[in-house]
Order: sequence, then structure tokens, then C-alpha cells
Amino acid sequence: MTDSQTDSLPTFKLVVLAGGESAERTISLQSGESVARALTSRGHQVKTIDPSLIDLERYDWTNCDAVFIALHGTYGEDGTIQATLDRLGVPYSGCDASTSKLAFSKSASKERFIQCNVNTPSYVLIHESDNAQRIEQHARTMGYPLVVKPDAQGSSLGVTIVQTPEELPQALTRCFHYDSFGILESAIKGSEWTLSLVNDQVLPLIQIQTAREFFDYEAKYHEDSTEYLFDFDFPTNVIQAITKTGVNACEALGTTGIVRVDMILDRFQQPWVLEINTIPGFTNHSLVPKAAAKAGIDFGELCERALIHCLTKTADKPQN
Repeated sequence: MTDSQTDSLPTFKLVVLAGGESAERTISLQSGESVARALTSRGHQVKTIDPSLIDLERYDWTNCDAVFIALHGTYGEDGTIQATLDRLGVPYSGCDASTSKLAFSKSASKERFIQCNVNTPSYVLIHESDNAQRIEQHARTMGYPLVVKPDAQGSSLGVTIVQTPEELPQALTRCFHYDSFGILESAIKGSEWTLSLVNDQVLPLIQIQTAREFFDYEAKYHEDSTEYLFDFDFPTNVIQAITKTGVNACEALGTTGIVRVDMILDRFQQPWVLEINTIPGFTNHSLVPKAAAKAGIDFGELCERALIHCLTKTADKPQN
């Protein structure tokens, strides 16, 4: 059974995991609500569970065919929930535990990108216990402007573009509020892009335009002025290069299911991979649903495609 045959799927008993205790809890609840509504509209029996309120180890999974993970941030995207579901023998959407853990760490994924010749900005891994002078020296060596980011966090939380040495201490404080590890990353000036894949199907590329300094949390979820473009004023070979770079990044990490690659195109028209999101948002502002709609995939079918592998395995099981 292929992705194009989702209309022929029987109905399933599904659980949507949303909420959790990460800094992205609010967005996760919104994603979960949208997903549950969409899957219900496709005829499935859907129950939403918040792992911060219900112990998944004690939950009765006998009446669950598969889980849609709509947990963003820590616990959802870092491989923890995937490892838990693996132990419980419950099929779930998205990448496995090891790939999720790899993608969620910016430093670990960058190392894999470098090994696989995928362009990514240079970086230095830092820790909150590091000597301030050591971090300042790294920043001077890297040069300004630079970007300070938590090593493991999503939705651009704790991210700051630092223009001068005087701005560095505040940026570090903000970064270490979200994670004990962080990275200093070379700031690439250029246009922002995102590429989504659904079970290896490449969705239409999106160029993001925001009036803010970069595509930060506010631009992602609250700014109605943020623009998402599908028609580009760039040569075809440049668009192909951006797409190829995004696909290569996913292959480097071995992702599956629905993923989103965030990139920057510099002034020399060279694409650079910033990160891969293994559980991208499913809100009204989210990028994957926009790209899917452009490709003619409605939201309900998109949600089913996220579960297609475990659903088809269940559908193909012989009935007793």
C-alpha cells in the first residue's frame, strides 16, 4: 500500500500524544488538537493523551493501533518518547529513537552533516559551566555577528543573533535558560527557506520572509505579517540546489515520516542547513501543512501519511 492509497485505509484506533512538559507545550497542544480533529474527520477513532498527566507506562495500549506524536521539544523530539513506545511495543509516527535524538541535538546533527558533506554553518559547542573568557575567546575567533542557540530546543526558543561582544552575555543567559549545552554558530546572512518531506516525498519549497530579525518564535506563531512564498525570484538551478541540500540533510540523518529542513541561502546563492525538525508543527501557522496543501494534500491525508507505515502494517496483518 502506498501513500496515494490513504483513501482506502480502514479505520483505526489512534492516540495523539500532545502537551508534555517542554517549553513548547502550548504549541504541542495546538498541534495535537488539529491532528486529532483531522484524523477523526477521516473516520478514525482518536483519543488525545497528555503525557504530563497520564503515565504512559501504565496506560492500557491494547486498543491502540498506532500513536501520532505531536509532542514538540524535549521528551517528544529527543528520542525519549520513541524509546518508551518501543519498549511498550506501540507503533508511532515519525523517526525512531536514535534518529530523533541525533536530529534534536544541533551539535550532533551538525557533525553528521559535516561527515556527509552537507553544508552547515560552523559552530562551537559550549556548556553553562564553561569559563566566560573561554566562550568569549571562541566568539572572537568565530567573529561577529554570530548566533547563540540552545543545543537541544525547538521553535527558535533561546536563539539570539549577536552583533557585538557586549550582547554576548545576555544571549548566553537566554540560551542556558533552555539547555545546559549551547552552540555558537557562524551567522549566515541571506534568505530563509524550508523544505518538507513526507515519507520521502518532497513537498514544495517555501521561502520565508519576515520583518523580524529572523524567523523567530514570534514570527513563527504570532506574526500575521510573515510571508510564505512558493514562487521565487531565483534561477532554477539555485532552487534545485536548495532542494537537493535539504534532501541530502535528511538522508544524512536517516529520517523517516514527516520532517522539515530549515536552511539559509547566502548572498553567493549557496544553501546552508540549520537544522532538521523531526516533529514539525501542525498549527494554522505551520509550514508543513502549507507545503502539503500546495501539493494538493489536505490536512487529514497529511496526518494519515505521517502514520502510513505503521497503519499499513496493521492493515496488512491477517485477521484471526
